[in-house]
Amino acid sequence: MASATTAGMLDGIRVLDLATLAAAPLVATYLGEFGADVIKVEQPRHGDPIRTWGHQRDGVGLMWKSLSRNKKSITLDLRREEGQQLVRRLTEHADVVIVNTRPQTLRKWGLDHDALRTVNERIIMLHITGFGLTGPKSERPGFGTLGEAMSGFAHLTGEADGPPTLPPFMLADGVASLNAAYAVMMALYHRDVHGAPGQLIDVNLIDPLARLLEQSLLGYDQLGIVGQRAGNRWDISAPRNTYRTADGRWLAMSGSSPALALRVFRAIGREDLVSDADFSDPQRRLARAAEVDAVVAEWVSGQTLSDAMAVFDDHEVAAAPVYDVRGLREDEQLAHREVFVSVDDDELGAMTVQAPVPRFSGAEPRVEALGPRLGQHNTEVYGQLLGLTPADLDQLRADGVL
Repeated sequence: MASATTAGMLDGIRVLDLATLAAAPLVATYLGEFGADVIKVEQPRHGDPIRTWGHQRDGVGLMWKSLSRNKKSITLDLRREEGQQLVRRLTEHADVVIVNTRPQTLRKWGLDHDALRTVNERIIMLHITGFGLTGPKSERPGFGTLGEAMSGFAHLTGEADGPPTLPPFMLADGVASLNAAYAVMMALYHRDVHGAPGQLIDVNLIDPLARLLEQSLLGYDQLGIVGQRAGNRWDISAPRNTYRTADGRWLAMSGSSPALALRVFRAIGREDLVSDADFSDPQRRLARAAEVDAVVAEWVSGQTLSDAMAVFDDHEVAAAPVYDVRGLREDEQLAHREVFVSVDDDELGAMTVQAPVPRFSGAEPRVEALGPRLGQHNTEVYGQLLGLTPADLDQLRADGVL
């Protein structure tokens, strides 16, 4: 394995994060973990609403601290003409601009893609919205919950006799952010390797999650099937469920390949099912998924979690404990890979956060600092990039622009 370099993979790339809340700012977070210089632009006084979102400690938002890692915070009132002019000046020095404001609002402010490319034709603008930049719903406000509902996810999630179920975390935002991050990287490659100009990237909160649910579309298009909720089962494999152990714990299992399903039967002492075509044949086994579940559940219910996992590990069965956050923190595999890292912070002392996810042989991502105080980098950014003096900044503050 090559040794990691000290330079970030995206050193030299500057990102203006003009967005709020989750999906769009997360893209800037990912880029910042690999060396991009990320300038977070916030409204004066209150800043990004995610500062007050979720758990707080001593008035400091914990999600803000992690989501805004490695970012510089500057304040700027985008509603003011002076603020809009400062954004245009900052765009001259940027490679990527990230927004999630409604299209008509950006056009009114003169900060849409057509306006910004007049000051920097190389600019790559990522615009994440609820419904997309075109179509009859393009101007509607949208949040991840709506994406989870309209993508088909909520319809398929939950027990068969229960209501559609929404996730207790920002699923649609997270999936959109990952799609948007690789889109930004493709646009940078297209610009810097092939000499293309910058461009506008249009990502919404519905399409990326719907893409992951494509099985539903294919079944409906070709077979007229409308998928329904089935709890933890999935109509492409059996066994596939969560199972309660004798000590009140849970494990999850997947028999997604023919060989894996047969290993399960051998592990629980049901060799008879291995030779029974109703259970060994994948399609015939699906028709008897309820029976398969019952057999596995009965065996698991007589074992402690540790004993069941020992048997399944020994037989190379695809099974895993269902962790709460304590189990997650204590797992030896995750600890070995340093999935969670402790970062010093001048407000909280130290905080454990999720480490950057991708691993490279020749570069090391970083979490240098957690989310900054509001406007912490005004003097640095405005002074170095735009040449504003302390007196200029004082006047802008007095005018309510910063």
